Amino acid sequence: MKKNYEVRRVNTKDLKDLQKISRLTFAQTFGADNSEADLNKYLDEAYASEKLTHELENPNNKFYFIVVSNEVAGYLKVNEFDAQTEDVDANALEVERIYLDNKFQHQGLGLALIQLAEKIAYDKKKNKMWLGVWEKNYNAQKFYEKDGFERFSQHTFVVGDDKQTDYILVKNLNS
Repeated sequence: MKKNYEVRRVNTKDLKDLQKISRLTFAQTFGADNSEADLNKYLDEAYASEKLTHELENPNNKFYFIVVSNEVAGYLKVNEFDAQTEDVDANALEVERIYLDNKFQHQGLGLALIQLAEKIAYDKKKNKMWLGVWEKNYNAQKFYEKDGFERFSQHTFVVGDDKQTDYILVKNLNS
């Protein structure tokens, strides 16, 4: 596949663009399966300016935009150390968010983002890479399994007031 995109690190100057792509892609991915009230509550809390600014300023969180024809097509968020949302492994990298706008899906961009996460993990000499994926997001589960992730555990992920189950998938990097 010809590379028709660029990846760039996100910083606090990109806050509005990060909020826009975050809200859009989460709603596209999960909107049909959640009540409007739960979805809006989650979007308002998870992508509030103060919360995202705090995450952007934390050196253990890193965000990356994938850009096609000067348009933000999606993004990746990785966490390490105390920024991880679960204690999976002391020397692991968490892929907390990997989202693409629907109109950019099935173009190899998701693979480019997961490969970027793996490169970051290797560069930082991590033993494992892990992520949470909703139990009903079958396409994402297949994508990650194809890339070598295996189900390790599960945790509760709350959207608004709705408690949902995410599977925790892990990929060993030392084999």
